[in-house]
Amino acid sequence: MLEDKMANKSTLDDVFSNRTGQNSSVPCPFTETRENPLKAYLLGIIISICGNFLISISLNIQKYAHMRQSQLGDSKPYYRSVLWWSGVVLMGVGELGNFAAYGFAPASLIAPLGCVSVIASAVISVVFLKETLRASDIIGGALAVMGTYLLVTFAPHATTHITAHLVQRYAVSWQFLIYLFLEVILFSILLYLYKRRNIKHITIVMLLVALLASLTVISVKAVSGMIAESIKGQLQLTYPIFYVMLVVMVASCAFQIKFLNQAMKMFDATEVVPINFVFFTASAITAGIVFYQEFQGLALLNILMFLFGCLLSFIGVFLIARDRPKIKTENITFIAMGKIPGRRSKDQVQPEAKSNTYGSLAAKLMCNKPGPQDDS
Repeated sequence: MLEDKMANKSTLDDVFSNRTGQNSSVPCPFTETRENPLKAYLLGIIISICGNFLISISLNIQKYAHMRQSQLGDSKPYYRSVLWWSGVVLMGVGELGNFAAYGFAPASLIAPLGCVSVIASAVISVVFLKETLRASDIIGGALAVMGTYLLVTFAPHATTHITAHLVQRYAVSWQFLIYLFLEVILFSILLYLYKRRNIKHITIVMLLVALLASLTVISVKAVSGMIAESIKGQLQLTYPIFYVMLVVMVASCAFQIKFLNQAMKMFDATEVVPINFVFFTASAITAGIVFYQEFQGLALLNILMFLFGCLLSFIGVFLIARDRPKIKTENITFIAMGKIPGRRSKDQVQPEAKSNTYGSLAAKLMCNKPGPQDDS
C-alpha cells in the first residue's frame, strides 16, 4: 500500500515537471518546500489579474472625476471629491492584490502581468469615457493578450515557501551580492548625470526607477511571503530580516514614486508609461532570476517562449500607449484674452517690457502736450 502511494506521488511529480518544463533530472531547490504548487500558482495569477483590473478602473474613475470637475467649473480641490477618493481606494485594493500575488507566484510572472492594467484601461476609456478606438489599440491589445498567454503558460511554475531563513540565505548569495554591487554603481552614475550634470533624458530617469523597482520586487515578495507563512502558522515576523526587507520595500517605493513623478512632469505620459513598463518588467524578471533563482531547472524552450511573450507584451503596450488622444476639457472659469477689459489699449499705454520708454499712445500724448511757449 505504501509503495502504491509512493508511485502515485512520483507520477504526479513527473506530470507537474512535464507541464512546467522543469527538468526532472535536475534537482529543483523548491522540491522540498513545494505544496500543491499549481494551485498556489493559479491563485497568484488570478489575484494579480484582478488587482491590475481594479487599478485600471481606479485610474479611469480618477480621470473621470477630473473631467467632470473641469466641465462643471467646480473650484474646490479634486481631493475633496468623493468620486476621486473612491478611485484612490480601488487603486489601494488593486495594489494590495498585487502585493499578495507575489507571495503565491514567481516575481518574474507577476511583474509582466501589469500589461493587464494597460489593456483594461484602454478598453474602459473607450467604452465609458468615449475615447477614440484606434487600429493601434486593437493590434496592441491583441499582441498584449497573446504575450500574457505565453507568459502564464511558459513562466516558471515552481513555488516555494518564503521563510526568513530562505531570504537570509538568498541575501548573502554571491550572485546577488555581485548584482547588488553592479546596481549600486550604475545607480550612482545615473544619479550623478541626473543631478550634477543636469541631464534630463527620459532613459536616465526611467533607469533610476527600474533599478529601485528591482529592490522593490525583491523586498515585496520577501515581505509578502513571510506574512503568508506567518498566517499559515509558521511565525516569521520575529526575525530581523523581515523588518530589513520592510524598510527596503518602503524606501525603494518612496524614491521610485519620486523619480516617476518627476518623469511625468518632464515628459508626456505616452512616453513614460510604456518605457516604465518595459524597464520595470525587465528589472523584476532579473531580480527574480538572480535573487530567487526562479529560472533554475527551467527548460530552454520555456525560457525562450517566456521571453517572446514579454516581447509581445512590450510591443502591445507601446502600441496602446503611443500617441493616445488627449481628452479635451473645457474650464468655464477661464477668461479669454479678448474678453479682458482694456486689452486693446494695454499694449499702447503700458511701457515696453524691456524698455524705459512709454508706449505709443503715451508718447503721442506727451508730444501733443502744450509746451511753455504755448502758455505765453
